[in-house]
Amino acid sequence: MELNIILAGVGGQGILTIAQVLDQAAGQLGLHFKQAEVHGMAQRGGAVQSHLRIASGPVSSDLVPRGRADLILSVEPLEALRYLHYLSPAGAVVSSDNPHVNIPDYPAEPTLFARFEQLARLVLVDARALARRAGSARAENVVMIGAAAPDLGLPVELLESLVVAMFARKGEKVVEANRNALRFGLAAGLTFRAARQAGLPLAPARRLTNLLDPEGLQAETRAHWVTLLAGPRGALVADLLATRQAPLAGQAAAALPAQLDAAPEAELAGLLAG
Repeated sequence: MELNIILAGVGGQGILTIAQVLDQAAGQLGLHFKQAEVHGMAQRGGAVQSHLRIASGPVSSDLVPRGRADLILSVEPLEALRYLHYLSPAGAVVSSDNPHVNIPDYPAEPTLFARFEQLARLVLVDARALARRAGSARAENVVMIGAAAPDLGLPVELLESLVVAMFARKGEKVVEANRNALRFGLAAGLTFRAARQAGLPLAPARRLTNLLDPEGLQAETRAHWVTLLAGPRGALVADLLATRQAPLAGQAAAALPAQLDAAPEAELAGLLAG
């Protein structure tokens, strides 16, 4: 087993916390790991990155060779793109889709996200909204651990226990917020993966991921939405979703795909109003 990870973001986004959770998980599983120091501008807003290598045998260097990263895990989209030269041909990018505009020539969002469209293995989630939904705006980094969990190959239960232990001294409210952040990130990441695997373009995949409420989201509900958007009415439903503000939650979210599939086209906008 070998896992080479590039961690990226900007100062203040908690890259070190991500590294600590993954280091501890590897250690508890009896794996070898080496982590390079977090490099970059320490103040909030400056680019930061670190290398993390996990393996079943001894790790010789803490630096990931170019073209050998299995995963780029980023809390900021432009920072994810900055390190694509490290990504292996089969590697994955898991990133927040919330731009942190910290330079004068930061690309416009259409230009920024067009660069992600070409990636074969990609997950984009709205870490900012998910962290707030979880109860702490500071938990974007924990959201991203959850979103990346399937690509890390580390037990989600172990990651959750380590997150709980890390924040235990800050009280139950903070613990619960970060536990939720991990779970919501996992749910959102699974939605995005399913959407892309079904062939959805980036924009509707992001929209569905950001609209489906992650709390209590059932795999069956996710699958029904993906099937709908990948089907004959997919483009029309995607256009309507682009104007929706309210989340798709609970029983309504579960029931809507079948209703949208059966209703006359003239009634679709009314069903999706919100």
